[in-house]
Amino acid sequence: MISFKELKSDLPAGIVVFLVAVPLCLGIAMASGAPLFSGIIAGIVGGIVVTLISGSQLGVSGPAAGLAVIVLHAIQDLGSFEVFLSAVVLAGVIQLVLGFLKAGSIGYYFPTSVIKGMLAGIGVIIILKQIPHAFGYDENFQGNMHFLEPQGGTTFSEIFKAINYITPAAVIISVLSLFILVFWDQVLSKKSRIFQLIQGPLVVVLLGIALNVVFQNFFPHLALRDNHLVTLPVADSLGGFFNQFTTPDFSRILSYEVIFMAGTLAVVASLETLLCLEATDKLDPYKRISPANRELKAQGVGNIVSGLIGGLPLTQVIVRSSANIQSGGKTKLSAFIHGVLILAFVIAIPNILNMIPLASLAAILLMVGYKLAKPDLFKSMYRNGMMQFLPFIITIIAIVFTDLLTGIGIGMAVAIFFILKNSYQVSHFMRKEKTMEGTVKYHMVLAEEVTFLNKGNILQTLRKVPEGAELEIDYTKSAVVDHDVKELIEDFKETAHTKNIKLTIHEIQKEDMKLESSL
Repeated sequence: MISFKELKSDLPAGIVVFLVAVPLCLGIAMASGAPLFSGIIAGIVGGIVVTLISGSQLGVSGPAAGLAVIVLHAIQDLGSFEVFLSAVVLAGVIQLVLGFLKAGSIGYYFPTSVIKGMLAGIGVIIILKQIPHAFGYDENFQGNMHFLEPQGGTTFSEIFKAINYITPAAVIISVLSLFILVFWDQVLSKKSRIFQLIQGPLVVVLLGIALNVVFQNFFPHLALRDNHLVTLPVADSLGGFFNQFTTPDFSRILSYEVIFMAGTLAVVASLETLLCLEATDKLDPYKRISPANRELKAQGVGNIVSGLIGGLPLTQVIVRSSANIQSGGKTKLSAFIHGVLILAFVIAIPNILNMIPLASLAAILLMVGYKLAKPDLFKSMYRNGMMQFLPFIITIIAIVFTDLLTGIGIGMAVAIFFILKNSYQVSHFMRKEKTMEGTVKYHMVLAEEVTFLNKGNILQTLRKVPEGAELEIDYTKSAVVDHDVKELIEDFKETAHTKNIKLTIHEIQKEDMKLESSL
C-alpha cells in the first residue's frame, strides 16, 4: 500500500534515486550484452510493480550488476535474447514458489558482521569504481561491481589508467559537485528546511548540465563528448518507443538449458535480494523489519512482468536503496516515484536525461560510497572484538577483490569458523575444589547444547584429570547432548578405574524430561 503522508521526504529522495538509477540500468544492460532499453524496462518494473507488492519500505529494485555476467553468458548459450526472456519469466515463477514455501527465512541466518561488511565493501567498491568516471574516463559501464574488468584489467588498473585520460571538464564538474554535496549535507541542510526538500544531488545534476552547456557554447575544447554523458535510447515516435519492448520466445521453455538457466537466475537473484533486504533494514533509521517471503513473491512477479515485456532480471539492489535512505526517503513511495519518473522521462523527454554528465553522477555515488564505509563503522566493529571484526573486514576485502556474492561467501565462511570455534570452547565448565579428606574433586557441568563439535574439547579436559581424583560429570541442565559426547563419557567411565578416578555421572531422568515437555 502506497502512502502519501511522507511525500515531502519521499519525492526528493525518489528524484535522487531516479537520477542514480538511469545510468546504472543502462550500464548493466550494456555489460549483459542485452539491448540498452531492457535495463530501463527492468528499472521501471522494479520501481513500480515490485514496489507495489513488496513489504520493504526503503528497498529499491532493478537490474543488478551481480547478474550481468550470468545474463551475458545465458544470452550467448541460449542463442537469442528472446529465448533468454523465457528463462527470466520462468525464474520469476520459481521465485514466486519460493516465496510461498517461505524460503525467505534464509536471509535471517547471515551474521550481522557479514551484512555490515557487505555494506562497507559495497561502499569501498563504489568509491573505487567511480574514481575513473570522476576523472572523465568512462570506458567501463556504470554499476560494475567486479574486480576483474570486462575489457581486461582490474579495478585498480582502471584507476591508474584513468589518470592518463583525464578530461578537464569532468574533473571540474566532479570536484564542484563533491564540494556542493558536502556543503549541502553538512551546512545548508541544517540551516533551513528548503535545503532538505531540495536535495543536493538534484542541484549537482542541474549544475553539471549547465556547466557543459557553457563549455559547448563558450569553451568548445572543454565540452564533454557523448561518451561522457548518459546515453538513453531515443525513439523517433510513440510507435518507435513501443517497438523497443520485446516479447519472449517460449518455444524452448521446457528445454534443459532454459530450465537450468531459470533456476540459476532464481537462486542467485533471490539470494542477492535477501542479502540486500537485510542490509537495507540495517540502514533503515526506523529499524523496520521487511517480510522476506513477501519480498520473494514481489521479486517473482517483477521478473515475470520484466521477462514478458523485454526487461532484464531484477533484484533488490543496495546501491539504489542506500541512495534512497541517504536522501531522506521514509516509505516505499520514494521507490515508486523513481519508477514513475523513469517511465515518464523515457517517454516524454529522454533527450534531457542524455545531457547529464557521468561525472555528476560519479560525485553522487562517491558520497553514497563514503556514507556506507564511514571510518566510524570500522572503529565500532573493531571495538566489538575479533570475532566480529575479522568476518567484517575479510568480507570487505573479499568483495573488493572478487565480487559481491563471492565476497559474502568468503565472509560467511570466516564467520562460521568463529561460530564453530566458540562452540568448541564453551562446551562445558570445570570447577576444582579440595575435599575434607584432602583429595581433589572436579565438577564438570556440560553446556545447554553439546554436539559432536565439542568432543575434542571435552576429551582434552577429561585427559587432564589427575590420578586419584574425584570427578562429577553433570548434564542435568543440558537440553541436548549429542550421542558422540555420551559415548565419549561412557568410554571414559570404563577406563576411569585404571587411573583410580572416582567418577559420578548425573543425567537428566526421563521422568523429568516428560514433566518439562508437559509444562
